[in-house]
Amino acid sequence: MPLSSPPARTPGTWDVIVVGAGPAGATAARIAAQQGCRTLLLERAAIPRYKTCGGGLIGASLAALPPGLPLKVYDTAQRFTFGFNGRKERTLASAAPTCAMVFRSELDAALTEAAERGGAVVRDSTALTALEQHGATVSVKTNRGESLHAGVVVGADGSASRVARYVGVQCAQVDLALEVETPVDQDTAERWRGRMLMEWGPLPGSFGWVFPKGDVCTAGVVAARGNPGALRAYKADFLRRHGLDGPRPHHDTGHLTRCRRPDSPLARGRVLVAGDAAALVDHWSREGISYALRSGDLAGHAAAGVVSAAGQAEAAAAVDHYARQVDEVLGAEMRASSALMQVFVHHPGAVHAALTRLPAAWRRLDAYIAGDTSVAGIMTTPLGRAAAAIGVRIPSARRPGSERRAWSGASDSRLDAP
Repeated sequence: MPLSSPPARTPGTWDVIVVGAGPAGATAARIAAQQGCRTLLLERAAIPRYKTCGGGLIGASLAALPPGLPLKVYDTAQRFTFGFNGRKERTLASAAPTCAMVFRSELDAALTEAAERGGAVVRDSTALTALEQHGATVSVKTNRGESLHAGVVVGADGSASRVARYVGVQCAQVDLALEVETPVDQDTAERWRGRMLMEWGPLPGSFGWVFPKGDVCTAGVVAARGNPGALRAYKADFLRRHGLDGPRPHHDTGHLTRCRRPDSPLARGRVLVAGDAAALVDHWSREGISYALRSGDLAGHAAAGVVSAAGQAEAAAAVDHYARQVDEVLGAEMRASSALMQVFVHHPGAVHAALTRLPAAWRRLDAYIAGDTSVAGIMTTPLGRAAAAIGVRIPSARRPGSERRAWSGASDSRLDAP
């Protein structure tokens, strides 16, 4: 849809409307508001709300959080246990412990409050029901019977996004994740304290995880969708083997994770997508928080650029610039993770052996977790040679953006340790 000059402001019209108050949406709303845009953030659920998510913040996520964000960290992974379908477990120590364990409900609420402090208006329990564009105006209808208008809309409404369907987002990989948040006794909590588990599972491309959070463990399994019965069986066996099938869990849920095709659109006219709505998720680890925070930041700046554009060409250039930025940084990382995923699907035993027996491979993964390298950096180890052996092309290694800030666990002023 062609872009045109923004309309003069009228009562009830916003500069920017952001749909979805997860990490991508809350970040986009905060950035747009801080750039001087009259910004509305819509969230379909009541905040705070539960979100199925492991809740592990790697270095790239921590670097993308707003300074001073009040957020409780329940544990920090200092040791990583890797297993191969219940066998061959080995625990490795992190050189610089970075993976911070949080609850997504608290993370999203803190980011939404930061957006409010930045000047955005937040309306929760408000779902988008319709979306259309007319020239330089995007019109949004909600479940409250409202008809809202904006110069730009950013869709960050999750993997089942209405805005993504409007934009035409296409996926190369769709997976099903099943997860529990379960209370644990003191002995079990102590056994997991400071240690997280990644276990390569029996289904192609599958794995299970345990993330410790004090008296709660978040645990789950993920695999390609299409065989939910087998995945449920793996989940039951996984929880039983790791002693997490006892008390009734606080949450027992599932959701789909989607990874975009490299040529999938990121905008349609004045409507942009970010985070899960854009299907920006790591193919191998299915990590999405860092992608959401970074794409939300880019989308917020792009939205402000469209609003302030002098005419059609300048507005279109702001949208095009957003798409290029996402592709050059996040898209490059996803292409590397897709290559790693292909190696993992074909040779999970080799991946496990490389990570647990070859120090260079573990150092690369540890550096990625800390935010010191990208997924492509992991592939400059024997994993890269395994990829070449099956004909997988490995994109060039690339460090994360220069905006990375150092993080030192509980001493970091942005996060509150237990």
